[in-house]
Amino acid sequence: MAQAKKIYAGSGKKKSDTWFSISINMDKIQDYIQEYNGTKFVKLNVNVNAKPDQYGKDVSVSVDTYEPNKSSNGSSGSRQAAPAPRNAPASTGYVPFTEENTELPF
Repeated sequence: MAQAKKIYAGSGKKKSDTWFSISINMDKIQDYIQEYNGTKFVKLNVNVNAKPDQYGKDVSVSVDTYEPNKSSNGSSGSRQAAPAPRNAPASTGYVPFTEENTELPF
């Protein structure tokens, strides 16, 4: 199965082990805006590059176009979305989506 072309949405710099400073090109992501319970979002992948580009940017941002339900043939090469755990213990870090918790569940 051929992999979809990456849609680069921006770039940035790694400021520390836990901090990335990035810029997003809104024109490149507008076709990938999704909506969930009235909230608009875009799923993005942030990657640290092996070496900086000509502008010193060592972080790249691309649109996450993965759709788990789009596979029709069920081949072993396709990634399956894992179901959310039922009654997961607090130690797993899993937080269920509720009215009080307005974070997106993915």
